[in-house]
Amino acid sequence: LAIKPDHVEAHNNLGNALWDIGKSDEAVASYHKALALKPDYVEAHNNLGNALRDLGKLDAAIASYHKALALNPDFPEAHSNLGLALQGLGKLEEAVASYHKALAIKPDYAEAHSNLGNALKDLGKLEDAVASYRKALALKPDFAEAHYNLGNVQQELGKLEDAVAS
Repeated sequence: LAIKPDHVEAHNNLGNALWDIGKSDEAVASYHKALALKPDYVEAHNNLGNALRDLGKLDAAIASYHKALALNPDFPEAHSNLGLALQGLGKLEEAVASYHKALAIKPDYAEAHSNLGNALKDLGKLEDAVASYRKALALKPDFAEAHYNLGNVQQELGKLEDAVAS
């Protein structure tokens, strides 16, 4: 960026690196620079949403995901990320719908299956949550978070041996 300050992808990638090391505020600034240079940069809108979500700015994150999806309605990660933000606001049915949209586009998206499981658990649909976690684990057997969440739901269902195994 010192050499070419208008390099859009470099601003986005810098934002990603900053976000990965927990510097969400600085990441937001990098994504805004990328979007100032290229307002239709779908990935930067999604990435901005992630950083804003981490900062607890869920309404702003949702707006970023909606911008990404307006530009590319077939972006499964943006649908799943939108679901996370909606879930954070307690809009569980809307979150479930977002996860289903992500999975309709990308059925092998383990993280979206796991996120769907979390929303279903929060809705009290424990058997459906178990099915979602199992789909996530079938796709990604080493997905520790899905194992953990599956174990918690199995415990709630009184399936203690299965919970221990998870």
